[in-house]
Amino acid sequence: MSKFSPLNWPVVRQVRSKDAFGRDLSTQSKKSKELHGRTVEADRVVQSVCPYCAVGCSQRVYVKDNKVIQVEGDPDSPISRGRLCPKGSASEQLINSATRLTKIKYRAPYSSEWEYLDTETAMDMIADRFVASRKAHWQDTDEEGRTLNRTMGIAGLGGATLDNEENYLIKKLFTATGAIQVENQARI
Repeated sequence: MSKFSPLNWPVVRQVRSKDAFGRDLSTQSKKSKELHGRTVEADRVVQSVCPYCAVGCSQRVYVKDNKVIQVEGDPDSPISRGRLCPKGSASEQLINSATRLTKIKYRAPYSSEWEYLDTETAMDMIADRFVASRKAHWQDTDEEGRTLNRTMGIAGLGGATLDNEENYLIKKLFTATGAIQVENQARI
């Protein structure tokens, strides 16, 4: 039978094989029979949470040769039941983007050039500045002698890319350090 024979058309194959609803092999072409999903090639599947909002949709991250090849919703998740929004579905592009920064960059004040820092140096810089700002702007009491025990030199802005637990812990940290200016982008 030639490649373009009317006997090879899906509807004819469907009628010939008594597949009334077109759900059997009669509707598959040779090419579609040879296709397989990207997830079949994965070495392992890693459970994750979508990074975009505070809903916390569960994801299955498919990894091959230590590289993410596909991200899908987790059908076992009671939150999303295997569904992801368009942003969550694009998580693989976020991970594998050629423009994604994977090293810490720092630009000193008044400098026009960026430099790379190691993680320990960057964390020490942040901690030192946090402590110095807290100390420089600490208020024990107000002008009437009422106890304040706060700092106005530190403010926190939470984001929707953090889940509720992370935002809760950040709020606890800032409150414990005396910062009272803690906000979330969802309220702005």
